[in-house]
Amino acid sequence: MTGLGSGLIDEIAAARLLPERDPRGHKGTFGRVLAVAGSLDYAGAALMAGSAAIRAGSGLVTLCVPASLQPIIAGRVPELITRGLAESAPFEVDAVAAAATVGELQHDALLLGPGLPPSRAVARLSAALLAAEGPPAVVDAGALAVLAGMPGWWDRLARPVVVTPHPGEFARLGHKAGQSDEERRAAALEAARSWGVTVVLKGAHTVIAASDGRDLTAPFELPALGTGGSGDVLAGVIASLVGQGLAPFEAAALGVYLHARAAEDLSSHLGDAGMMATDLLPAIPRVRRHLAARRERDRGGRLGFEAPGGPG
Repeated sequence: MTGLGSGLIDEIAAARLLPERDPRGHKGTFGRVLAVAGSLDYAGAALMAGSAAIRAGSGLVTLCVPASLQPIIAGRVPELITRGLAESAPFEVDAVAAAATVGELQHDALLLGPGLPPSRAVARLSAALLAAEGPPAVVDAGALAVLAGMPGWWDRLARPVVVTPHPGEFARLGHKAGQSDEERRAAALEAARSWGVTVVLKGAHTVIAASDGRDLTAPFELPALGTGGSGDVLAGVIASLVGQGLAPFEAAALGVYLHARAAEDLSSHLGDAGMMATDLLPAIPRVRRHLAARRERDRGGRLGFEAPGGPG
C-alpha cells in the first residue's frame, strides 16, 4: 500500500496494509524468508524468529545457522528448513563461504541477526550480505551489534534495510532515543534519514520511521513484551511481511501492529507479567484473521464493531 504517512497506526490502517492471500496460491507464492541467525547460546532466538515468520504468513522459511548448530535445531520446529553454514571453528561461521551460500539461496526477504554473536566473523558476514544486491533485509540483535562497530556502514548498503533497535542498541549505533514520545520520534526520523533505512525504535509507543520522512507511532504500552525473545518474534514478523511483498516501511508498520496487538490480547488474559515470547506465536495469526475480517467489512461499507477482548 502506498500513501501511508505520519501519525498513529490504528486498526483501519493495519487492515489496509495486510497482504492479500491468493486463494489459488501455494507455499512458493507466499514469500520465502531466509534467516541468518542463531548461536549455541541463543539457538532459541533463531527458532522464535523463524516460527514468527511462518505464523505471520510466510510460505517457506529457511534458517541458516553455523553447521555445528544445525543438528541441534533441525526438527525442533518441523516446518522450518535449516541450512548449515561453513565454519572456521566450531560454531564460528566462515564469513566468505557463508556469504556465498546465502547468496545462492532463493529468498524474498533476508532476516539477519537474531541470536548471532557479535564476533568478527559475524561482522564480516553481515557486511558482505548487506553490501550485496538482493531483496530487503531486516537487521536485528547481533547484526546491529556488529554494525555499531562499523563506521559509515550505511554507505555500503546495496539493498533496502529495516533496522529494529531497542534504545540501548540505538545508542550504540550513535543516536540517543530520548525519553518523551516526541524525542523518540525525532531521533528515529533523524537516524532513518541519515542512514537511508527504515528504523523501528522499539519500546512503549514504538516508532517506525522511513528515510523519506514518513513516520508512524504504535499506540501500545505493553510491559508484558519486556521479556527475552519478543524482539526476535517481531523481527521474524517484519521479515515475513517483506517477503510477502510489502515495502519495508509498510512491512515494519504492520509487523509492529500485529506483534503488539497479539501481546495486548494475551495480556488481557495473562496480565502484564509472565508472558513468554513463544506465547505470541499462535496469537499472531489470530490478529491477522481479525484484520482480514475488518478489511472485508470496510470494503463492504458495513459498520463493524469489535467484540470485547480483541481479536482472540
